[in-house]
Parts: sequence; C-alpha cells; structure tokens
Amino acid sequence: MFDSIIESVYATTGKEFLICTAASFVLGLLLALVHMYKNDYSKNMIILLFCLPFAVQTMLMLVKGSFGTSIAVMGAFSLVRFRSAPGNARELLSIITGVTVGLATSLGYVGIAACVLVFISLIVIVFTSVDFGVKKNCNRTLRITIPEDLDYEGVFDDIFDKFTSKCESVKVRTTNMGSLYELTYSIVLKKDVKEKEFIDAIRCRNGNLTVMCGRPVTPRDEL
Repeated sequence: MFDSIIESVYATTGKEFLICTAASFVLGLLLALVHMYKNDYSKNMIILLFCLPFAVQTMLMLVKGSFGTSIAVMGAFSLVRFRSAPGNARELLSIITGVTVGLATSLGYVGIAACVLVFISLIVIVFTSVDFGVKKNCNRTLRITIPEDLDYEGVFDDIFDKFTSKCESVKVRTTNMGSLYELTYSIVLKKDVKEKEFIDAIRCRNGNLTVMCGRPVTPRDEL
C-alpha cells in the first residue's frame, strides 16, 4: 500500500502517469472540500487547491532529478510567494498539504498521499467542530467618541468597574477637526453582562455620541 507504483522516476510510463494524475485530482477535490468546511473561502482558492496536487506532481515528474531545472522551479515558487497576498493559517495549511500530496504522487506514493490527506483532514474537521483553542473571555475593542470639553481621564471608570473585568486604555486621538476625542480601550466584559446595558451607560455619559464595541481585528493568524 505504501510502496511506489513508479518503477523508475527517470522513466515514468504513461500508465503510471495517468494513475498518479487521477490520484492527484481525487485528493485535490477532497482537499478543497475539507477547506470549505466551516471556513470562509473564495472560488479561486478552491480551484487552486483542486489543481495544486496535479500541478506539483507534473512539475516534479518533469524535473526528473535535474539540478538546473530544480533551481529554476525553486525560483518560480519564490516569485509566486512574494507576489501573492498573505493568507491566513488555514489557507497556508491547505496549500502545504496540496504540495505534499503532489510531491508524494509525483514519486508514485499514492497510498502515502491519501493517508496524509486523510489524517490532516480529520484533524482539521475535529478541531473546527470543537471549541478547543477558542478564548472563552475574548478581548473586545471599545471606541468612545466624546466632546472636546469633557475630561476623559477617569470619566468612565465607574462604568468599567461595574461592567468589565479588565479595561486598558489603548489610545486617544482627536477627530472631526479637533472638536471630538476618540478613546480606544481593550476590555473584557464580565460574565452575564448585557452588552446593550453597557453601551447605554456609556451613551448617557458621552452625550449620545458614537460608541463602537466589537472583536479586535488583528493580523495574528495571517502568515
């Protein structure tokens, strides 16, 4: 099962190439379906994952141990990487898996390619379906707009003590031609606190100006 179906990588027969190609497309389709599971994705990404194992397999079969061709392929990969927008960790995992599958099928190890993809797919599905690794008390970013005549130092301290278990001032900046201040905080709401009551309490203090509260957008999962 784990033996190579190719007798010699320097002289691949037409039958061996077709078997490896069929395996690459089947495994590429499975990889694309797993990537779609409970994930945000684009059609172009799905097409890439479907074709990636076959593309890598064919490219490596054409190299056939040639040192010069290998250097050229490595240079092409570098150009593609640095001319591409950074993706998140889930996309990177799918791409690396697709390259690994293509490498295995190019050498005729169809069984190993299938096992690798099945194992990684099971891990992705299980970890996506459970709450493992999810923060229970996730930090939130709070932005409060106040008039320039309101002293912002300590003006919301009693509200924060009542509704939050953690509050940290991040930055202060002027807006609207200097007539308003925008205060940014990193907060963690207390358990069972209703967000609407928290925002209403702030609105009563800041003159009913804009209040924004939501999950912080960070690039930590981008690679």
